[in-house]
Amino acid sequence: MKSYIVNKNVVRYEFGKPIETYSVIEKGVSESDIEFKYFQLNLGEEIKLKYNMGKKDIVYGLGENIRGINKRGWIYESFCTDDPNHAPDKKSLYGAHNFFIVDGEKRFGVYIDFPSKIIYDVGYEKKDKLEITIEGKDADIYIINGETVKEIAQNFLKIIGKGYVPPKWAFGYLQSRWSYPTEEAVESLANEFIERDIPCDGICLDLDYMDNYKDFSLSNERFPNFEEVTRRLKSKGVKIIPIIDAGVKIEDGYDIYEEGIEKGYFVTDKDGKPFVAAVWPGKVHFPDFLNKDARKWFGKKYKCLIDKGIEGFWNDMNEPAIFYSENGINDAYRNIDELRTKELNIDSFFKFKDVVLGLSNSMNDYKGFYHKTEDGIVNHYEIHNLYGFNMTKAAAEGFEEIDSNKRFLLFSRASFIGAHRYGGIWTGDNCSWWEHLILNMKMLPSINMCGFIYSGADTCGFGSNVDSELAIRWNQLSIFAPLYRNHSSMGTRNQEPFAFDEYTEKTIKNIIKFRYAMIPYLYSEYMKAINSSDMLIKPLSFEYDDEFVSQIEDQLLVGDSIMIAPVYEQNKSGRYVYLPEDMLLWKVKKYTSKDFDVINKGHNYINLDLNEFALFIRKNRMFVYGEPAQNTELLNNETLNVLAFVADRAEYDLYDDDGISKEYLLGEHSNINITITLEEDKHTIVVKNSGNNKVKELLVTIITAEGKIITEKVNV
Repeated sequence: MKSYIVNKNVVRYEFGKPIETYSVIEKGVSESDIEFKYFQLNLGEEIKLKYNMGKKDIVYGLGENIRGINKRGWIYESFCTDDPNHAPDKKSLYGAHNFFIVDGEKRFGVYIDFPSKIIYDVGYEKKDKLEITIEGKDADIYIINGETVKEIAQNFLKIIGKGYVPPKWAFGYLQSRWSYPTEEAVESLANEFIERDIPCDGICLDLDYMDNYKDFSLSNERFPNFEEVTRRLKSKGVKIIPIIDAGVKIEDGYDIYEEGIEKGYFVTDKDGKPFVAAVWPGKVHFPDFLNKDARKWFGKKYKCLIDKGIEGFWNDMNEPAIFYSENGINDAYRNIDELRTKELNIDSFFKFKDVVLGLSNSMNDYKGFYHKTEDGIVNHYEIHNLYGFNMTKAAAEGFEEIDSNKRFLLFSRASFIGAHRYGGIWTGDNCSWWEHLILNMKMLPSINMCGFIYSGADTCGFGSNVDSELAIRWNQLSIFAPLYRNHSSMGTRNQEPFAFDEYTEKTIKNIIKFRYAMIPYLYSEYMKAINSSDMLIKPLSFEYDDEFVSQIEDQLLVGDSIMIAPVYEQNKSGRYVYLPEDMLLWKVKKYTSKDFDVINKGHNYINLDLNEFALFIRKNRMFVYGEPAQNTELLNNETLNVLAFVADRAEYDLYDDDGISKEYLLGEHSNINITITLEEDKHTIVVKNSGNNKVKELLVTIITAEGKIITEKVNV
């Protein structure tokens, strides 16, 4: 073991010869002799870490995984997994995010930079033991220190690099379904949003736009006028966002397949031949995204769709998902033929089922193909968690070469820490269950901790059939996530805002309009989180320290000014809320509603009808919002509203930039600094404006700690 000082708060411990994952940008170069702290260490063919947890210790992190914000009491696996059934007994989902914080008598963070399977037993076998098994002997382990959990998270975010920034339109509402099967259906859908006055910035296309499920192809039958429709809808403010899958169809005459074969850009089997698996198109080869030449080749392929007006993509099936492999299906046929000669009893029947169910995402398959990396040939299993990361990187590098100053929307299903620099993520194929609504809520801060600020879940659920109440309550949460996409599966009930009764449509329309009114605040807080290496969405315990907040997992802080407390249970017309300080409650039905009330610190019950949600403004904070529009391009924001809850003094910086280019990296942005001071019966509002800002006036509403309302118009 070698140790390296990364900075005053971070030490890296190198075990063996770790594979370079490129997840960390600040690794440290000066070797030191700092002792490996906190854990009992057992080295062999695997690395094992053991830590004695105190009774009140909390374990935060592990990114996109099941269960709560506090990970105690279960076993988690870090291994990107294509599993749409996110039940509480599962151990891994689509992301592998190996950062966690222990908060107790000892407070520290840990990042395990290892690209294959890690098992975390967080007090499952023994309730006071944190036991970690790294399935290999070569890894980098980072210990991150700080005074608070928030500071530890910030120190980690600094060493992994600043996160991805999408175009501003990507903060609008996105509508998706597997599938809108024709260009007529897509255009009709876009027009219906416009006719019904429901804001929408994008429609995601699933598989049906492709020719026979082939990447970077178009169906002449279903989308014969793709470019024309794309440009026509863009003129109305609606972008088209197509899916790109990891598998390349094996088909003579298909240019991408033939180029990949000619140049050796696909992963190979043990004999050096292209590995044959199957996903949507049938038999496919997988691009070798860990080969920099293959990555560059694939990344450039996005240009064919960008040239037709596309400005955003979602990468899918990139764990990689495998329906079956050529070897696997042949073995299955042999086993089934053998079983056909027998009468199926309890043993042979379940063996029969296992033969079929075991075809998909088989560990034998993941151990059966290889990558050509800069360090030589590597078995896929050893770097499994890097595959989706490098597909995202391939796309981002392609975009950079195609147009280096333009921001493209990009989000992925599979991910590893480091991919946050290249794109966002969504949490995969959830279901229309109330349990997945609360899971969505608890995932958001854990994902933020791992650098993925642009993230969100499939609003209303991907699988199963959503009911109108769940659809409303889920939208009331999703408006606070940067990625706000409604996505559903083929065969399920349609869940567009107008797919329900009139009451539900009106309610969801008001929710979406509030999101558009809120974009000035959300975008400002997003960019400040990126620029300062901070989280956008946090647990209360990252800002407050009292005896209750560490137990609260169903209230979240969004940016610096607001707290949300969504209703997440069926047939509920309210909920209990704990306030760590006095706050201003805004019961929102519409962005124009003015139902304000000062709520005292402590335990409170808040009545909330189905068509309203609670927004809490923290003490001495401001919430800035504007007027909604049909899409982000039409947002005016020359006049902004400022809702301030002020006890004595509040200050807020409103960040903005052009939302399109990367000029923000050169410091091109605007800032409005607002300071409000209360002193006895007098108030003072001071506004300082810098940069090229389009805001002309602020409509300020001040609510004092006593509930007094003061309004004033201020020129900027």
